[in-house]
Amino acid sequence: MDQSRYDWEPGDRRAPITLKSGAKAMAFMVVPLEFFPLNPPDKPFRHPGAMKTPYPDLRHYTTRDYGNRVGVFRILKLLEAFGMPATFAVNAEVARRYPTLIETISATGHEIAAHGVSTAHIHHEALPEEDERALIAATRNVFPDATTWMSPARNESYRTPDLLSEAGFSICLDWEIDQRPTKVRTRNGPLTCLPNHIELNDFKLMADNQQNADEWADQIVDAARFHVGDHERTGAQCFGFTLTPYIAGQPFRIFALRRMLEALSAAPGLEIATAAAVTSAFEDATP
Repeated sequence: MDQSRYDWEPGDRRAPITLKSGAKAMAFMVVPLEFFPLNPPDKPFRHPGAMKTPYPDLRHYTTRDYGNRVGVFRILKLLEAFGMPATFAVNAEVARRYPTLIETISATGHEIAAHGVSTAHIHHEALPEEDERALIAATRNVFPDATTWMSPARNESYRTPDLLSEAGFSICLDWEIDQRPTKVRTRNGPLTCLPNHIELNDFKLMADNQQNADEWADQIVDAARFHVGDHERTGAQCFGFTLTPYIAGQPFRIFALRRMLEALSAAPGLEIATAAAVTSAFEDATP
């Protein structure tokens, strides 16, 4: 392989594992809370959700801001209704600007994951190591208790895993990787990467691929049913998907989100948990 972080292991050669809870599969939801500046840098590239038209792109700016002011509260209300925890991946700049939002999320029992400084601070290979270490340190200062990390745009340098473990993070949501949490090698010990699937990401499917909300919801429910049904062959597996507040939190999509969460809550053998809880459950699993 082109990297040495983990070994290549075909899925059909792995011994099935059993979760202590009895769940046949687990799913985790990632809700990104991001700050998008009006005049974003173009290097190394613009964040996929960044401004689209010449400065000042107030149309896209206010749409993203709508997610943090309105859409996220619709998502929180539905998560509460179904008793589902989620992992909120928060930019440090969002926490600085909207502290009451972070307090609300923490008070309702969800996990707060560190999501870098902002969408304008992307980690990449040309970034000097000390500069990247400083970005992680600045984020860590805002989220001193976070164990989970997700990079802005989910982009990394080759050094990022080393710097994350150095800073005390133990879980990373950047990689697609596998159907189980996978420990990757770093200079400072293992870092657990979870399968956070871009192909189930609401931005990717609805904004990029132009699918409608019902198609998106159906695909997530189908993924859950497949993993539960595949348990006899593979043992426990897990998967993650994204609820972007300015995408899934729109009023014309919220009914599809409700239907999807209702189906997941009723799926026998499926457990919904935070990224940290999924990691713990698989670490405690037995062959």
